[in-house]
Amino acid sequence: MSQPNFQAMSQKELHDYVLSHRENQAAFYAYVDKLHAEGNWIEMPPLKSLEDLENYPEFVGRFRDDSMT
Repeated sequence: MSQPNFQAMSQKELHDYVLSHRENQAAFYAYVDKLHAEGNWIEMPPLKSLEDLENYPEFVGRFRDDSMT
């Protein structure tokens, strides 16, 4: 069976593919490579408590935005 073209997939498509094909290491590595290349994550120090999340509204907002889709 041939592999799909992981490079042609969007980040969301690849994410969904990896979740439905968890045993596929090539897909996982392609997904990690795409995450690294796009660099659209938010870096923050480790939290000391849940209340620390209030100091990072863009991080919390990202989860709220993703849950709406």
